[in-house]
Amino acid sequence: QVQLVESGGGLVQAGGSLRLSCAASGLIFSAYAMAWFRQAPGKEREFVARISRAGHSTDYSDSVKGQFTISRDNAKNTVYLQMNSLNPEDTAVYYCAATQRPWGDHAPDRYAYWGQGTQVTVSS
Repeated sequence: QVQLVESGGGLVQAGGSLRLSCAASGLIFSAYAMAWFRQAPGKEREFVARISRAGHSTDYSDSVKGQFTISRDNAKNTVYLQMNSLNPEDTAVYYCAATQRPWGDHAPDRYAYWGQGTQVTVSS
Protein backbone atom coordinates (compact mmCIF):
# COMPACT_ATOMS: atom_id res chain seq x y z
CA GLN A 1 0.00 0.00 0.00
CA VAL A 2 1.51 3.27 -1.13
CA GLN A 3 1.55 6.09 1.38
CA LEU A 4 2.79 9.65 1.05
CA VAL A 5 2.82 11.59 4.31
CA GLU A 6 3.51 15.31 4.32
CA SER A 7 4.74 17.24 7.33
CA GLY A 8 6.25 20.60 8.19
CA GLY A 9 3.33 22.89 7.50
CA GLY A 10 2.15 25.53 9.92
CA LEU A 11 1.62 29.21 10.57
CA VAL A 12 4.42 31.60 9.65
CA GLN A 13 4.74 35.35 9.30
CA ALA A 14 5.33 36.94 5.92
CA GLY A 15 8.98 36.77 5.02
CA GLY A 16 9.51 33.59 6.97
CA SER A 17 10.49 30.11 5.84
CA LEU A 18 9.18 26.58 6.12
CA ARG A 19 10.50 23.22 5.01
CA LEU A 20 7.97 20.63 3.98
CA SER A 21 8.75 16.93 3.95
CA CYS A 22 6.97 14.05 2.25
CA ALA A 23 7.84 10.55 3.38
CA ALA A 24 6.96 7.77 0.96
CA SER A 25 6.39 4.10 1.65
CA GLY A 26 5.05 1.12 -0.24
CA LEU A 27 6.77 1.98 -3.49
CA ILE A 28 10.23 1.98 -5.03
CA PHE A 29 10.83 5.64 -4.36
CA SER A 30 13.69 6.06 -6.83
CA ALA A 31 11.41 4.86 -9.64
CA TYR A 32 9.06 7.81 -9.20
CA ALA A 33 9.32 11.44 -10.12
CA MET A 34 7.91 13.59 -7.37
CA ALA A 35 6.10 16.89 -7.26
CA TRP A 36 4.52 19.40 -4.95
CA PHE A 37 1.16 20.98 -5.66
CA ARG A 38 -0.89 23.42 -3.65
CA GLN A 39 -4.53 24.35 -3.36
CA ALA A 40 -5.81 27.57 -1.89
CA PRO A 41 -9.45 27.96 -0.77
CA GLY A 42 -11.74 28.34 -3.75
CA LYS A 43 -8.96 27.68 -6.24
CA GLU A 44 -7.87 24.73 -8.32
CA ARG A 45 -4.91 22.61 -7.36
CA GLU A 46 -1.80 24.09 -8.96
CA PHE A 47 1.63 22.78 -9.77
CA VAL A 48 4.46 24.11 -7.61
CA ALA A 49 7.61 22.07 -8.31
CA ARG A 50 8.79 18.71 -9.62
CA ILE A 51 11.94 16.66 -9.40
CA SER A 52 13.16 13.77 -11.51
CA ARG A 53 13.71 10.28 -10.23
CA ALA A 54 17.39 10.70 -9.39
CA GLY A 55 16.98 14.33 -8.42
CA HIS A 56 19.15 15.70 -11.21
CA SER A 57 16.40 17.82 -12.75
CA THR A 58 13.96 20.23 -11.16
CA ASP A 59 11.25 22.52 -12.44
CA TYR A 60 9.17 25.24 -10.80
CA SER A 61 6.08 27.25 -11.47
CA ASP A 62 6.79 30.87 -12.34
CA SER A 63 5.12 31.97 -9.12
CA VAL A 64 7.68 30.22 -6.88
CA LYS A 65 10.82 30.17 -9.01
CA GLY A 66 13.74 31.48 -7.00
CA GLN A 67 11.70 31.30 -3.80
CA PHE A 68 11.13 27.54 -3.33
CA THR A 69 13.56 24.64 -3.70
CA ILE A 70 12.57 21.02 -4.22
CA SER A 71 14.97 18.22 -3.32
CA ARG A 72 14.88 14.53 -2.53
CA ASP A 73 16.79 11.92 -0.58
CA ASN A 74 16.24 8.53 -2.16
CA ALA A 75 17.98 6.80 0.73
CA LYS A 76 15.30 8.21 3.05
CA ASN A 77 12.38 7.91 0.60
CA THR A 78 11.66 11.58 1.21
CA VAL A 79 11.07 14.65 -0.92
CA TYR A 80 11.38 18.16 0.47
CA LEU A 81 10.17 21.64 -0.36
CA GLN A 82 12.15 24.51 1.11
CA MET A 83 10.00 27.63 1.04
CA ASN A 84 11.61 31.02 1.66
CA SER A 85 10.35 34.59 1.68
CA LEU A 86 6.81 33.40 2.18
CA ASN A 87 3.93 35.77 1.55
CA PRO A 88 0.18 35.49 2.20
CA GLU A 89 -0.40 34.39 -1.40
CA ASP A 90 1.48 31.19 -0.57
CA THR A 91 -1.23 30.17 1.90
CA ALA A 92 -2.63 26.83 0.78
CA VAL A 93 -2.74 23.14 1.47
CA TYR A 94 0.42 21.63 0.03
CA TYR A 95 0.39 18.13 -1.43
CA CYS A 96 3.15 15.85 -2.59
CA ALA A 97 2.51 13.49 -5.48
CA ALA A 98 4.29 10.61 -7.20
CA THR A 99 4.34 9.49 -10.81
CA GLN A 100 6.18 6.82 -12.75
CA ARG A 101 6.66 9.28 -15.59
CA PRO A 102 10.45 9.87 -15.59
CA TRP A 103 10.19 13.62 -15.38
CA GLY A 104 6.79 14.13 -13.88
CA ASP A 105 4.33 16.63 -15.24
CA HIS A 106 2.53 19.86 -14.41
CA ALA A 107 -0.88 18.21 -14.67
CA PRO A 108 -2.27 16.71 -11.46
CA ASP A 109 -4.00 13.88 -13.29
CA ARG A 110 -0.62 12.48 -14.34
CA TYR A 111 0.18 11.55 -10.75
CA ALA A 112 -0.91 8.20 -9.38
CA TYR A 113 -0.33 8.79 -5.68
CA TRP A 114 -1.04 11.73 -3.40
CA GLY A 115 -0.47 12.63 0.20
CA GLN A 116 -3.16 13.97 2.49
CA GLY A 117 -1.77 17.49 2.41
CA THR A 118 -0.28 19.86 4.95
CA GLN A 119 -1.61 23.35 5.66
CA VAL A 120 0.65 26.34 5.20
CA THR A 121 -0.68 29.67 6.43
CA VAL A 122 1.27 32.88 5.97
CA SER A 123 0.15 35.87 7.99
CA SER A 124 0.78 39.45 6.90
